[in-house]
Amino acid sequence: MALQNEPAVRRSVAVYIAGIQRRGLGWRPDEASGGLVMRNTVMRRAVMRLKLDLSLSCFALLALAPWAAAQDALTPLSLEKVTDQVWVAVGETLAPSYDNAGHNNNLSVIIGQEAVVVVNGADNAMLAARLHAAIRLITPLPVTWVINENGQGHAALGNDYWHRQGARIIAHRDAVTEIERRGASVLAAMQTRNQEKAAGTEVFVPDHQFTDSFNLPIAGLKVQLLHFGEAHSPGDISVWLPDQGVLIAGDIAFSERIPGVFPDTDVAAWLASYEKMAALKPKILIPGHGHPTVEAVVRKTTYDYLQYLWGSSQAVLDAGGGLMAAYEIDQSAYAHYDTFEELAVKNAGRVFQQVEAAYFE
Repeated sequence: MALQNEPAVRRSVAVYIAGIQRRGLGWRPDEASGGLVMRNTVMRRAVMRLKLDLSLSCFALLALAPWAAAQDALTPLSLEKVTDQVWVAVGETLAPSYDNAGHNNNLSVIIGQEAVVVVNGADNAMLAARLHAAIRLITPLPVTWVINENGQGHAALGNDYWHRQGARIIAHRDAVTEIERRGASVLAAMQTRNQEKAAGTEVFVPDHQFTDSFNLPIAGLKVQLLHFGEAHSPGDISVWLPDQGVLIAGDIAFSERIPGVFPDTDVAAWLASYEKMAALKPKILIPGHGHPTVEAVVRKTTYDYLQYLWGSSQAVLDAGGGLMAAYEIDQSAYAHYDTFEELAVKNAGRVFQQVEAAYFE
């Protein structure tokens, strides 16, 4: 960032000038002041030039910041082809950050005969616009529906952009409630993180909602929205294309990183929902996080991981241990996955608390 670089440049110049002073290069003693003054005009001009270059450099850094953000806004996201009708912009399997502009989840694209469906509105308006630019590179068809896989910011904060393009926004009823309840605070947190990259983003609550399932009216394709039950966060849904055997699973499935257990995550329900999802036997599965793959791969980092934490927490409880012992559960088998350092200990504690609550019911 420009404002962070400017002090560093000034410090470097100060060190340079101090070095000249220490070595006595270009300086002579001043009897009147007892200090040092420049020995000649050439040296004075050189330092003046150095100061001018510094000022121009700092000005350039400041001026380039909005230009860099503008360049980001003009750069289409990279779309990975899954089938002739399904593409995905794969997000980083890390936490959201300024550098990734909040693109740490998958943004999927479904192309019908007459229109396009987008799965996840994106973390902000700029990211949504970059996704739209990528879509225009592969099809001239309009985006008519945007699906929020849940009520999280990276699924829903780009909704307003798509609404302004004429798209209808749909989510599960619980996700709509979550956006209504927490949308303003989630937006504020995103604006703090993304700074100028958050420009133009407003909360837009989906104008369509459903409870158990919904068949999206898209010519040439069967597109089913399915709610298998509680999972990672309120209102988690999956998008099923039965004729192609492609499941856009959403946050019920994670790959290449471990999932996060939130304070309101029901892990027992998540495990049950996962089994219902897996019963579809998809040929291709696009997880909420990670590259398109198959169900057996995401099972390891989602179902097996959560089941391991549940069983280990039960063992801690049976041995008379408490929360501190749960924090020490050995999760080293999953340490090579992304987000392990940020989430592993928190996940263990939250799963243990749910196991303990179920034990005393």
